[in-house]
Amino acid sequence: MTNLKDAFKQNKVGPIFNGGDVAQAAIEAAEWDNPDKEVTVDDKGAYIRISAEQELVITRESMEEALGREFQMNEIEIHLGSMAGQIEVTPEQIRFFFEKKL
Repeated sequence: MTNLKDAFKQNKVGPIFNGGDVAQAAIEAAEWDNPDKEVTVDDKGAYIRISAEQELVITRESMEEALGREFQMNEIEIHLGSMAGQIEVTPEQIRFFFEKKL
């Protein structure tokens, strides 16, 4: 069991996809859009987890470049199996983040 006072140290956030072309594009986009972060990809076959510490941003422009077609950011939600952290979706980007509130 996790010690509550140490829980804040587990700040990995990001999407968990069911696989497919959107998931593969999101991997590329996450790496392009977060150059200062260590982006981790964990492919379990049935699902793909993309994560980074504290915040992970994926932009529409990067998704379109990776997919080679137009892309609406709310389309990501269709392919999400789950996620870690909080989520904020705009027409230009999706942001996964962890915010401490005391």
